[in-house]
Amino acid sequence: MDIRIGNGYDVHALAPGLPMFLGGVQIPSENGFVAHSDGDVAIHALCDAILGALALGDIGHLFPDSDPAYKGIDSKKLLAHVIGLAREKGWKLGNADVTIALQAPKLAPHIGLMRRTLASVIGCDEDCISVKATTTERLGFVGRGEGCEVWASALLAKTE
Repeated sequence: MDIRIGNGYDVHALAPGLPMFLGGVQIPSENGFVAHSDGDVAIHALCDAILGALALGDIGHLFPDSDPAYKGIDSKKLLAHVIGLAREKGWKLGNADVTIALQAPKLAPHIGLMRRTLASVIGCDEDCISVKATTTERLGFVGRGEGCEVWASALLAKTE
């Protein structure tokens, strides 16, 4: 079986009064992400992981923040496009693992919906998507509540 693995990483600053989207889900929060798109740092990292496995660069190359067409765009649309590229090249997602580092708010109540949402956009079973959340024990920019960082890995399998 032909397989490929890719890793993705993304970070966004937090600011008051902005919406917070993670894994395709709006999270109730006083702070949201500063971004050109909707700022869904989890989807951005996952897109980069998939693009990395395909050796197609990163989302900044595919969807530049200098392009007004992507201003405020729903990141689920970006993920759908990226998974479409994978399918065109004969690949499907085997599984994905996403780790979100955010001091607040607590994400545990939202993880199930994130997994279902990501699986729906990708067109895979929910058990192929892992989403984990952690804090940084108040250390660094994440711990000070200044931002969020996400790591993602994606395994792609060649379709028959």
